[in-house]
Amino acid sequence: MRDIDRSVGAVLGSAAGDALGAPFEFGLPGAFRERFPDGVGELCGGGGWDPGEATDDTQMAVLVGELLLERGGVDLPDLFDRFRRWAAADPKDIGLQTEQVLLGGDPWDLAAALHFQVNGRAAGNGSLMRAATSAVYFAARGRMETMDAARRISGLTHGDGAAWEGTAILHELIRVALLGEDPVAAVPATLAEVDAAHRERWSTVLAPGWHPDDATEFNGAVWPCLGSAVWALRTTGSFEEALAAAVDLGGDTDTVAAVTGMLAGAVYGAGAVPPRWTSSLHVPLPGFGDRVLRADDLRELATALASGPAA
Repeated sequence: MRDIDRSVGAVLGSAAGDALGAPFEFGLPGAFRERFPDGVGELCGGGGWDPGEATDDTQMAVLVGELLLERGGVDLPDLFDRFRRWAAADPKDIGLQTEQVLLGGDPWDLAAALHFQVNGRAAGNGSLMRAATSAVYFAARGRMETMDAARRISGLTHGDGAAWEGTAILHELIRVALLGEDPVAAVPATLAEVDAAHRERWSTVLAPGWHPDDATEFNGAVWPCLGSAVWALRTTGSFEEALAAAVDLGGDTDTVAAVTGMLAGAVYGAGAVPPRWTSSLHVPLPGFGDRVLRADDLRELATALASGPAA
């Protein structure tokens, strides 16, 4: 059975990581420790972000979560329409690949595949970043169903199967954590369920000895993003330490920290997300009026998601 506190931790932790990392995006490694030498970070704002403001990562996660609750499951055409409405409202930040897919004028069931066909590259981390809400929702369905749901939702904007498999892995690791078990220990069994064409590459970045310095791509790509989040969880001993390690890597700091936050939040629970972060945390929703979600709204959303669907 899913643990409500851990479920709230996954959603709230991801949003907090997103807001913590946003001001450091595209910065150099070590910038976080330079700003906060004691390692105790704040949602400081900067780089166009207000203190505590969550980015597209959490905004899209909220849209996914609300869709699942309102439709009683995955409705891909409806979700694509919600994503497109959001993207057309000029959010402060949106991934280039996601923007091209959503606003390219192609129908929902062809847009990602056509983008991949033309560009040949579609393994960004944009479907990892929004996975907290769907991971919580599908956790009770077991390994196969939660991984399949992740692939379907990922494929709406990402045409590369590497992104589908990475999101499926993340869903499963969160499911394990929500049961109170160790997600790092669950990596081998999870990899066994990964499509054979992608398994070796995922096995490399999720190996116990892998370090983010070993990455062969920028951490805006799906492989080093998830690999870095698992590394941050594996090599630290608390929620805050894991997020500090993630942000200090530099690069795509908001998304690496958002993914780390959902994993660490599921492991340590909602109580591990410090009040000094949740007090200023807020999630604007461009395209949906003047809605701004606060920490209590995220808690309520996560609690509702954790209540269904039943196994």
